[in-house]
Amino acid sequence: MRRHPHPLATGCRTLLAAALLLASAALTTGTAQGSAAQSSAGHGSAEHSGAAAEPGARLAGTATASDARPGAAAASGMNPARDTARPIGTTTAHAPDPAAPHRGRVTGARTPDRSPARDRAVRAFAEGRRAAAREGGPDRFHRPARPDADLTHDWWGVFPQPGTHDGITATHTVDPAYHVRDSENFTYAPTTKAQNSCMEVVTAYWQSGPELWAWDWCGAGGPAKTLPVDAAFLAKYTPGGGAPAAYSVQLVREGGSGNTWGAYLYNHRTANWELLYRQSGKDQSGLDHGWDMFEIYASVNPATGVGWYCTEARNTVFDSSAIKLRRDGAWNPASPADSPWTDPAPDGRDFLCPGLRFLRAGADDHWTVRQ
Repeated sequence: MRRHPHPLATGCRTLLAAALLLASAALTTGTAQGSAAQSSAGHGSAEHSGAAAEPGARLAGTATASDARPGAAAASGMNPARDTARPIGTTTAHAPDPAAPHRGRVTGARTPDRSPARDRAVRAFAEGRRAAAREGGPDRFHRPARPDADLTHDWWGVFPQPGTHDGITATHTVDPAYHVRDSENFTYAPTTKAQNSCMEVVTAYWQSGPELWAWDWCGAGGPAKTLPVDAAFLAKYTPGGGAPAAYSVQLVREGGSGNTWGAYLYNHRTANWELLYRQSGKDQSGLDHGWDMFEIYASVNPATGVGWYCTEARNTVFDSSAIKLRRDGAWNPASPADSPWTDPAPDGRDFLCPGLRFLRAGADDHWTVRQ
């Protein structure tokens, strides 16, 4: 909490002494009340701010990296992996104005070449979505069949509901140092899609290196555009000056007839939203809602007994902050009313990583997954 000094009027020493006596009495009372409040808070849940911003206002969003204090959590009786928690340590990531100018194109984005490794990544991703659609949606309480008998497919985040939005924006962390060793393992986190949108923008970690994908849901399927997470990407699309790095993405339905959508990345050098991919048609995902979530396709490393990614991403923070939905032209933070959590109490063991923690860092507009 930022403290502001209380101004004391200059004047005679008598008035000053009286003011100091009053302040001392207030401090004594406040300390007693604070102790009682702290004791009471140990039996309750953390509070979160869910105030909506004025449409078009510039936000000071945060991408959070929680520095856990296991001893403190145990003393309070809180399970960090299960309970709603206000992160203890935070890293601020600038969340740009969703209504900032939209001009220019993302340089460096390309149509990917075919390769056996990329085909495996695409196949696992597509089959996971088809399995979820067959089961009526990716609900962890009714988990779909795994796309491969040796892979665990799991996810956690928020699901913006049908009829609540025609656009979504968020600020996502990215870690260039996280490298995947096994060719059958993939971490898609964060990944985001709006209801009926023609694309999903994915932070994809796989054996060929970290990339951003614009996955086409209204055309041929698969990544229509890919963008490597390299020095050029970090210089343009992350603000710098903090860790972890974070970029901002926006998916919006655009004017005109038909279901036309654009996916944009915010360029911090030019202060513009730049077009990554545009597509129109019918959403073929088979799911009637949107999502912003952490997702894995993982297998167990026999040498460790946990998922490969559990060791490889030990120091990686997967974070999505400043999640906002557009409705009737206005952008507002995702809320419990329109974007419920996929699971109120995820367990790291279901993700082949017992130490994985899932932090609801905001009122459905900010989440963090980390060890």
